[in-house]
Amino acid sequence: MESTMIDWINGWGIEGIMLIQLLFSLMLAILFMQSGLDKVFNWKGEKDFYTEHFKKSILNGTVPLLMPIITVSELSAGFLSGIGVLVLLFSGNGTIAALGALMACLSIIQLFLGQRVAKDYAGAATLVPYFFLAAVCLYLYL
Repeated sequence: MESTMIDWINGWGIEGIMLIQLLFSLMLAILFMQSGLDKVFNWKGEKDFYTEHFKKSILNGTVPLLMPIITVSELSAGFLSGIGVLVLLFSGNGTIAALGALMACLSIIQLFLGQRVAKDYAGAATLVPYFFLAAVCLYLYL
């Protein structure tokens, strides 16, 4: 069974590290497209949440400026990762997927900074595994 599965995957031209790259990038694509699109389609609710979340921090009043930045950052990470999966699958070129992983790292750093500034240490801690996911993905392309 195991060799049959491996043979089937290899028949698609997917070997070793490429399979892991595809899986990591697919995970990032799903994570960031969902997060970014959630902000787009629930802008008011998200804005109200962040306004309340940061009202007692130095970021108070900056939500209207920062929310579009993080939304574009997350959407870039998600769509670059998703397009990167397709490009990697069909051409073997991982450049776009690597850019998606880099944008994912930068997006998580932005979110982490916001959580730390808001003194939401538990929220910041939940971002650490996502950062490791994105950083390992980026490393696999280097």
